[in-house]
Amino acid sequence: MNTTVADVLVLGGAGVDTTVYVPELPLPYRDTYHVPPVADRIGNTGAGVALGCHALGLRVAFADLIGDDPQGALVRRALRGIACSFGRAAAGTRRSVLLVGPDGRRTSLHDPRATPGERLPRELYADVRARHVHVSIMDFCRHAYPGLGGVPVSTDLHDWNGADDYHKDFAYRSDLVFLSAAALQDPEATMRDVLDRGRAHTVVCTRGAGGCLVLTRGSGVRAFPAAPLPGPVADSNGAGDAFVSGFLYGSVRGRPLEECVRLASAAGAHACTVAGTHESPITEADLLARC
Repeated sequence: MNTTVADVLVLGGAGVDTTVYVPELPLPYRDTYHVPPVADRIGNTGAGVALGCHALGLRVAFADLIGDDPQGALVRRALRGIACSFGRAAAGTRRSVLLVGPDGRRTSLHDPRATPGERLPRELYADVRARHVHVSIMDFCRHAYPGLGGVPVSTDLHDWNGADDYHKDFAYRSDLVFLSAAALQDPEATMRDVLDRGRAHTVVCTRGAGGCLVLTRGSGVRAFPAAPLPGPVADSNGAGDAFVSGFLYGSVRGRPLEECVRLASAAGAHACTVAGTHESPITEADLLARC
C-alpha cells in the first residue's frame, strides 16, 4: 500500500454551488428576475478548506462521497492537483443554490443529498499519514473520529445554534473547533460549553466584519478584529472556509495563536473580494505579504 504524506487531510464536504447574483436580499416575490450569468462552481465547506490549504502551499489529501453525476465530475475537475479519494454517494453530489446580494451577503439553499446510514469508508484515507485532520460536519464523517489515531483534529460547526444534537459529536470530539456567531444567543457561553464538555484546546467563533472570539484552556475569551478588506466586497461565499484554511496554515507551520488568527482573518477578507466560492483562494505569498 502506497502512503500519502499530507499536512492536512480533509474528510467530506465537496459539492457544487449554483450562484445567482440578485438585486437585493431578501428577494421580494416577482415572477421573473433578469440576473447576471448563473454559474456552477466548486462549493461546500470541505472543498473550500482543501483548496484554501492547497493554495497556501500545504500538502493536502481529501476523501469524500460524491455522485456519479455531472456535479461529481465538476468536483473531480476542480480538485485536480490534490490527492483525492472518492466513494460513491448514493443520492448524488451535494448542491447549493446561493443567492448573493450587491453587498456580498448570501442566502444559501442547501441540498445535502443525505442517505441515512451512509458512512465514509476508512479505506479512502487509511493510506494517508497526515499531520492534521479536518472533519467536515457530514453525517457520514462522524464515525471517523475513533480511527484518526491521535492526530490533531479540527472541525467547523458553521451556524450551529449551540443546542442541536447533530453537531455535538463534532463539537466535543475535535481539538480545534470553529463556529459562527450567526445563530448563537450567547457565543461565549457556547464556546465555554465546548471546552467544558469536549476535548478542544481552542474554540474560534467568527463574527464576520466584527472579527472573531477565541477561547483557549486556561485563558478567557479574547476578541480579535477583522482584517481590512483588500478591495471592494464581491461575494462573501467561502469566507469562513478561507478563514479556517488560513488558521490551519499557521497552526501546521507552528505559528503562535495570535498569528494564526491574523492569517485566518486576512484569508477570509481576501475571499470576500473575489467572485465565487472557492475558485480564487489567497496564495501563500499574498497571505504572508498582507500579514
